Amino acid sequence: MEPLRLILLYAHLIGFALLLGGAAAQYVTGRIRINSLMLWGAVLQVLTGIGLSAPLRDGDEPAPAKLVTKLVIGLMIFVMVFFPRKREQVNRGHFLAIIGLTLVNAAVAVFWR
Repeated sequence: MEPLRLILLYAHLIGFALLLGGAAAQYVTGRIRINSLMLWGAVLQVLTGIGLSAPLRDGDEPAPAKLVTKLVIGLMIFVMVFFPRKREQVNRGHFLAIIGLTLVNAAVAVFWR
């Protein structure tokens, strides 16, 4: 099961890169809107995160509180990306909140033991 977990982790990191990279690209251009990279990154993050939460390891599963926290943050990011995706421009605060929540989600993954 370890190869499956590693593949899911790799896909999860790709989703993070798509989400954060797409957001950074939009922010640098000055045209603040949700692009398709951000949408696919958010979808990939949620789906692979659910897959990673399955008990694939021998007794070394993360704490349930950590999993729930990451799921809630991931779903918040997905909702914040999905609904305004067709707007020509997104509020700057909304956009920065997406970036901030993405970084917080990564911090929870790294620092919460």
